[in-house]
Parts: sequence; C-alpha cells; structure tokens
Amino acid sequence: MTNLPRKELFHLPEGVIYLDGNSLGPLPKGATERMQQVMTAEWGQELIRAWNTADWMALPAKVGDRIGRLIGAPAGSVATGDTLSIKVYQALAAALKMRPDRRVILSDAGNFPSDLYMAQGLIGTIDKGYELRTPAPEDVAEAITDEVAVVMLTQVDYRSGRMHDMKAITERAHAAGAVMVWDLAHSAGAVPVDVTASGTEFAVGCSYKYLNGGPGAPAFIYARPDIVESIEPALSGWLGHAAPFAMEPGYRPAMSTERMRVGTPPILQLAALDAALDVWEGVDMADLRAASVALCERFITEVEARCPMLTLASPRDGTQRGSQVSFAFKDGYAAVQALADRGVIGDFRAPDIMRFGFTPLYIDEADVIAAVDVMEEILRDEIWREAKYQVRSRVT
Repeated sequence: MTNLPRKELFHLPEGVIYLDGNSLGPLPKGATERMQQVMTAEWGQELIRAWNTADWMALPAKVGDRIGRLIGAPAGSVATGDTLSIKVYQALAAALKMRPDRRVILSDAGNFPSDLYMAQGLIGTIDKGYELRTPAPEDVAEAITDEVAVVMLTQVDYRSGRMHDMKAITERAHAAGAVMVWDLAHSAGAVPVDVTASGTEFAVGCSYKYLNGGPGAPAFIYARPDIVESIEPALSGWLGHAAPFAMEPGYRPAMSTERMRVGTPPILQLAALDAALDVWEGVDMADLRAASVALCERFITEVEARCPMLTLASPRDGTQRGSQVSFAFKDGYAAVQALADRGVIGDFRAPDIMRFGFTPLYIDEADVIAAVDVMEEILRDEIWREAKYQVRSRVT
C-alpha cells in the first residue's frame, strides 16, 4: 500500500489548502535543490561542456521514460520538450499523413480550446479540404465513421472532469480505420493510464499539472513503437534528426521517438521536472486512484449538504470522473476569489464552473473538510459579493 499523502515532499504554504494541482502542481522540495545544482555547478561551472559532462543531451529521453512509467508506455517511446500545443500539432499532422485518403478530424465540443485551435490551424495550413467535427462528448463514439482520419480527444474533460473510456474509444476508432490521439493533460499522474494496452497510436500531455514540473514545464508525446519509423514529422527540427551534429543540409529523422523532438531541450525546466518526478517513487497508481476517488466523494457529499446553491457539474459516478470536482455557480468567479483570499485555492472556468483538483500526494480528508468549512461560510454569508472579488484578473 502506497504511503499517502506525502506532504513533506512539497513546499506547501502555511494556512493554504491547495485544490488547484489540476492546473499547476505545487513545488516539490527536491526541485529547488536540483535547479540550484544545474544552474551553479553545471551551467555555472561547466558552461557549454555540460551538454556532455552533465549529460544534458540525454535528459529529455530520461525524463520521457520516467513519465512513461506513469502512463503505461515502454522505455524509449516518450519524447519530451516543447509545449503541449506543439505536441498536439505534431501528433495530428503525423496521423493525417497516415490516412491520406480521409479528410475528417474528430474531437468533441468539450475539448480544451488549444487542441481545437491547433487542429483548425493545421487544417488552414494544409488547405486540402480537411474538416474538424466536434460532437458532444457523449456522442463521440457514434460519430466515428469511415470518413474519420484521426480521433483526437482529451481523456479527462478540463471543465467537468468527465472521463472518456480510452480503451473502448480507441477500439472504436481502429475498427473504423482511424488513427487515435489522446491528450493526457488531466490524466497523467491523476488516474491510471495504460497507453500500451489501449493500442493508441499517439498520446500527448503536459507536465505542470499533476506531475508538478513547474509553470511552463515541458510537454511529452508518446508514439506507439511499431509505427515510429513510419511517422513523418511535420516539424522536422534539428534535434529530431538522426545525427543533429552532422549538420546535414537535408532532414533525416531519428529511428526512434526522438524524431518527435523539435528544438533545443529546455534543460532548466527538464531538470526541475526530473526532480519533481522523484515524488512518484514507490507510488502505485491504483492506490492513488482509490485515494483520489475517496477524497472527491467526500468533497461532493460535504458541499451538497452545506452549499445547496451549488450544482454538481462533474459526473457523480467516480469511475466516470478524473481527479477533480466541478460545481456550477452563477457567481463562481467571485466565489473562487473569496475562497483563495481565505486560503482555499481552486480555480474558475467560464462560464460558471468552480473547479477543484484532488491530489492525494498532498491532500487528505482533513483538508477536504476544512476547505468546505470555508466554502460554506463564503456562500452562506455571501462574502463573494464584496467588490474586490468582482474584478476579473487576466488568469482565472
């Protein structure tokens, strides 16, 4: 049985209950020390030599393998670097080339906007009659027809926490002859994932949420090992080349998932992420999932009993929900600001969603009860009506 929570491994401000790790994970203590080492001993003393002496060039693959363990991917199948939007673009472009006779990208209406924007941008760039279809999440399976080239879905809905059945939808996509791309932004480190068992061709994700890699931490992309050598990278960057330092005038892709790398790896960010992944040592994802479901269930029960003005916007069935709980409230933005002002940090998503993430690595049942105590007071006494809570910040 995994020892949870592990609060001692994180910098958690005194008096704060942090329920926003589904947006930005807190700082693991080991990351501070590691960053100091990389900046002073490696960059500071070794300068450019550190690419070899500190083995910086191998860091993207090392970190990719550590993420791979959390998503059921074999060694060498996960590349890291760049941003999630870039990785979405890469996966989509490669998938379309694998089905040249088809013209439909299928997603869903609840997908994260950036994924849809990248699909729209790719369609505009190719300009060959491609179409993006976005049915309601519950209608996706029925919409997978033999017109579809690629199905691109986020496993856990960023607003509601609703979770797609990865294996069932992947099987449906393959039965229709389509390529599958999964966005694991709200899955990796939150729920058990097995990309190998699912059979998906591609999976992408970010590392600054449940993986606690820090703001802007590098993204990752998984490519199924049996298709790697046939993938045609749309972004043929020099570090995806088979021999970057041969400085050849023409592109020749690496014969591994490394071909999905684009630019120079962000070493400081990768080092922080590498250290952050230490908190996962010895964690069994089944244990984490059980703890997560229990925390979410307790939160829902407490909120519905004490805050009747809120409406549950997440699936009630824990098996259909990721590691977050969302409630709808007309004045949700102001209520979230009032909560944060009193040490309970969640976040808001338009138009009316109050969103709370539950990470058993550093959240326990006492935190849940204390958070709802504050929420009850703010809503009962309408503290959220104060003028200062009505002012919208740039980031919600």
